[in-house]
Amino acid sequence: MITADKRKELVASFKTHEKDSGSPQVQVAILTERIRSITEHLKTHRKDHTTRRGLLMLVGQRNRLLRYLGRVDRDGYQKLIQTLGLRK
Repeated sequence: MITADKRKELVASFKTHEKDSGSPQVQVAILTERIRSITEHLKTHRKDHTTRRGLLMLVGQRNRLLRYLGRVDRDGYQKLIQTLGLRK
């Protein structure tokens, strides 16, 4: 789970305009942070299958947002995945 401070920090660093809080870039950044947090949880709690299912749903949602962003704004997509370190 991410804290409100961490969420505000992510929104501030990935926003596209002054009052932005829900653009695909911000959503992907927040989802990525949640995915990393849940992944760390699952390293110690291997049998937590409910959380694993939730993780897979979050990864799917992030994947859909990234595909949309790749179609609509290719440069923004490239910058975002480089900043978040999603592709190797």
